[in-house]
Amino acid sequence: MATPTVRLISECFIKPKFTSEETKESYYLTPWDLAMLSANYIQKGLLYSKPPGANADDPNFMATFLDRLKDSLSLTLGHFYPLSGRLATKKEDSTTPPSYVVFVDCNNNSSHGAKFIHAAVDMTVSDILSPIYVPPVVYSFFDHDKVINHDGHTLSLLSIQVTELVDGIFVGCSINHIMVDGTSFWNFFNSWSEVFMAQLQGKNNISLSRPPVLNRWFPDGYGPIINLPFTHHDQFISRFEAPVLKERIFHFSSESIAKLKARANAECNSNEISSFQALSALLWRSITRARSLPDEQETSCRLAINDRTRLEPPLPENYFGNSVQTVRAVATAGQLLEHDLGWVAWLLHEAVVGHTDNDVHGWLDSWFETPFIYQLGQFFDPNSIMMGSSPRFNKYGVEFGLGKGLALRSGYAHKLDGTVSCYPGREGGGSVDLEVCLPPNSMSALESNLEFMEAVSFSP
Repeated sequence: MATPTVRLISECFIKPKFTSEETKESYYLTPWDLAMLSANYIQKGLLYSKPPGANADDPNFMATFLDRLKDSLSLTLGHFYPLSGRLATKKEDSTTPPSYVVFVDCNNNSSHGAKFIHAAVDMTVSDILSPIYVPPVVYSFFDHDKVINHDGHTLSLLSIQVTELVDGIFVGCSINHIMVDGTSFWNFFNSWSEVFMAQLQGKNNISLSRPPVLNRWFPDGYGPIINLPFTHHDQFISRFEAPVLKERIFHFSSESIAKLKARANAECNSNEISSFQALSALLWRSITRARSLPDEQETSCRLAINDRTRLEPPLPENYFGNSVQTVRAVATAGQLLEHDLGWVAWLLHEAVVGHTDNDVHGWLDSWFETPFIYQLGQFFDPNSIMMGSSPRFNKYGVEFGLGKGLALRSGYAHKLDGTVSCYPGREGGGSVDLEVCLPPNSMSALESNLEFMEAVSFSP
């Protein structure tokens, strides 16, 4: 039976409800931002149950709901106005050296705003959540499929797609990764929901509980205008096609994670290994075993890490933009499988605690000396794994008056062999859902791994 097709019903562009002179100025980008020019947009969303009687008792439910989403989005964009702009490049070939500057054009008269799409599909919530593997149709719940951040010169930097199911609603959010990291992405998503709920309750003069700090941070002596060593975007842009992958959500209860943490700490005679480090160690060992790599094959585990708290003094928690790097632990496949979980977890622990202000400034100094753009095909190693996103983000706080979401899902972006996205479990309490992407053979081997599957829990 063929999978139903997502149907486009309408689309429009939403501009900030309120603007100021500041919102018309050029918005300059940091090394953290510019390094993302060839990466994908961040694509995350939530699936909700449609309220009882929404179809029969209230035939205007969706129209009213969409109008409220658009109005609250317009108000929220006043706080996050750069998201309604477009990327722009200013080139000067006659200068020595030539000038090549990428920035955000926020002029409200020239930018089109954020894109808003209403779509529908003849599928139920169960059709999305019941299969063992995430159905590929989920990718169609997001706009800007397979585009890269540089495409934000002509495409919206923010796109919202609301897909209506028979008995559910999916709200998919795609934001250009030049503009946000995970922390900023979820601050925006939660802020929009917060404004929606305040309007629903009839409140006026709505203020955000976590207003974004929009001023981009630059190290002393640098910025805000950064000249890139290029003359044309073909010199730093590449498009990477992911291999055929299986994508599955594995649930780990708080009890299961507590056991992993206790085991890892006991095996290395420590009390410093975190829950996430123990869980990441389990994934690294288990996926390495599933791949049947030669003992001498070098492999690594990368963890996304927030630089805001690493800097001295730290950046504000609500700093808007990218302030993220990855830390990396390295071992051969043989070492990973010869040693116990605690040994592997300690490698990750040392990588995390060793990332300091000096490391952040060292990366920035190196980038300014030789600016570079991440290339997905080179950044991701098929013999390694990448733990992205974070279970600490308040993802289920995004409700839009529909109640707590049923599940989190993501789009095509950054789906490569060995990528793992980390979400909080729906029941909270320290539970975690891991979205694992692997080729079919490796996924089957992972599912046959007794140590791994004994740690996996049934979703409540």
